[in-house]
Amino acid sequence: FLFLGPTGVGKTELCKALAGFLFDSEDHLIRIDMSEFMEKHSVARLIGAPPGYVGYEEGGYLTEAVRRKPYSVLLLDEVEKAHPDVFNVLLQVLDDGRLTDGQGRTVDFKNTVIVMTSNIGSPIIQSMVGKPAEEIKDAVTDELKNYFRPEFLNRIDEVVVFHALDAKNIESIARIQLKVLLARLQKMDLTLDVSEAAIAELAKVGFDPVFGARPLKRAIQQRIENPLSKLLLEGRFPPKSTIPVDVDPIRNPGVFSFGGAGGAPEAVVA
Repeated sequence: FLFLGPTGVGKTELCKALAGFLFDSEDHLIRIDMSEFMEKHSVARLIGAPPGYVGYEEGGYLTEAVRRKPYSVLLLDEVEKAHPDVFNVLLQVLDDGRLTDGQGRTVDFKNTVIVMTSNIGSPIIQSMVGKPAEEIKDAVTDELKNYFRPEFLNRIDEVVVFHALDAKNIESIARIQLKVLLARLQKMDLTLDVSEAAIAELAKVGFDPVFGARPLKRAIQQRIENPLSKLLLEGRFPPKSTIPVDVDPIRNPGVFSFGGAGGAPEAVVA
């Protein structure tokens, strides 16, 4: 598969979720940053150095990872940054599902889901917001032909185009991220009660159509997690407490309040 879309829209997160769904653990995600393979000689790092060269006994970065975990999701991140010779190596993997490493061992990829991600076509996707999905996909596919050779594109089963996130998407992601924070607090025997106004404020602060969901993650960390950590270290919330998080968008916009011990609110300006 080839995942295309702007930064911060969830391409890598989807791969993590896919590994957890298919193989019951995110540990079955093999992530390789293809920007590390921009040089011609870096191909040897993927499959291992040939006999007589330094690193022959170590095996290849790609082949060793798949040989040890054949049931995995293989993520080739930012694939367009790799050297063209790297794609020659990938042709055999995408076609036959196997690859021979530097030591002559054949590594089977038939139980591996291969996902490549790229930011190619991001300006096109952002400029065509609101247009039919098929029209956007066709435009991005045409752009791909300027970067990859036909024999490489012909071996990809599916090209998945991720669209830019809107404000409604960011609010949904905020709820998911807060559930993750709640799960962490529950291990400490604490509960988090975030008001709808606070969620809306987080989504407003964390919304950036260019950078996707990453600003939201920073907003939650700076406006919820950091102040909350300080209050917990001060002992403001004993075990079995429910921590209310609220914001008054009219009187104090952008100011998050945490119900302190004895019901006294603790205001934190982000």
